Amino acid sequence: MDEAKDTEKDRREADATPLPFRAAVEALRAARLRPQIEIEPTPPPKRLAPCSYALEAAVVDGDQDLADGRLVLLHDPAGHDAWQGTFRLVTLVRAELEPEMAADPLLPEVCWSWLTGALQARGLTYGEPSGTVTRASSHYFGGLSARPAASQIEIRASWTPREGLGGVPDTAAHLASWCDLLAQVAGLPPAGPGDASVVTLPQRRGPQSR
Repeated sequence: MDEAKDTEKDRREADATPLPFRAAVEALRAARLRPQIEIEPTPPPKRLAPCSYALEAAVVDGDQDLADGRLVLLHDPAGHDAWQGTFRLVTLVRAELEPEMAADPLLPEVCWSWLTGALQARGLTYGEPSGTVTRASSHYFGGLSARPAASQIEIRASWTPREGLGGVPDTAAHLASWCDLLAQVAGLPPAGPGDASVVTLPQRRGPQSR
């Protein structure tokens, strides 16, 4: 009986979901990505917008995660002044770095250019970009002194994807661009001839459980 109630509740919620948001989510689910990136749905934030959908991803090499991140699609049918649109994409991307790379004073600007460059490389139009690039270093002492020092880069960003036919943005292309960013931060080689100009970031990763 409880299962029947849950099914009915899910059906009512699906029927109440705006069609543009449903189409945008279906495009995310159908997107085909490079095999080194493992991606799956994750519970989205509930208070940022009336409709939300989230994915988490990891760039995997054997038993190591080279980079990981989260992408959230937000939708407010009434529009949002700060977004200048009805959709918004919000992301977090993280990766560990070689200490000498983390010390590069131009690293934050370079990482931000990777985000905007990934969108531009696929011909995507977007507005109101904002975000931060943070680098941090950890040094271990006492009982943890055997661990090598670790450095990490973190990119937090959001942007408004331009809407196409039916008020639906090309979320599959935006997801592909986001995965390009993940791969670049992870230090993967270019995916194909069209990406030959991509400069990747050298990595130093110790064993990490997933």
